[in-house]
Amino acid sequence: MEEGYAAATSRRVAARAGVRPALVHYYFPTMDDLFLAVLRRGAEANRERQRKALGSGQPLRALWEISTERQGTALMLEFFALANHRKAIRAELAAYTERFREAEVAALTLILRGRTSGLAALPPTAVAALMEAVSGSLVMEASLGITTGHAELRTVIESYLRELEEPVADSAAPEAASRKAEATGLGPASPPP
Repeated sequence: MEEGYAAATSRRVAARAGVRPALVHYYFPTMDDLFLAVLRRGAEANRERQRKALGSGQPLRALWEISTERQGTALMLEFFALANHRKAIRAELAAYTERFREAEVAALTLILRGRTSGLAALPPTAVAALMEAVSGSLVMEASLGITTGHAELRTVIESYLRELEEPVADSAAPEAASRKAEATGLGPASPPP
């Protein structure tokens, strides 16, 4: 996070952890093994956050907050950069992203059901991809000091989130979304309160 993946060496990791480099090599024979372990650990933590978000009373807002969280997005961008050079990282990152998006699409399918205006008129897959693209872009630009249009875009998104999370005639939609997400292996173990 501090200096980028290129600066991460087994020696520097060992020094930071307060262990000898041989111990790092014992558990992680290559740096790719270490990067994959970090990616998997972070992915599982993020999937748990997603499970909680999908089970909340405002799943779209909760998903948006996860997507715009600066530290997590910065780490993900670092893994995207690493994936440009490492096949194993690319494959793991793609598989994780697909699983994450499947759960979002399942929830969005139910949340958007019966809605026909604005973003709700788009296919749930497009809404999920759009949320991730916009949030990632906002965080990446902000980290570079680019903020022109960000406040206005956030206002537009807040408006859509309010509109999409207003109750519809089918009040069982959030519970159904949670059950659908659970069926994909990403939902909460028990129904939301």
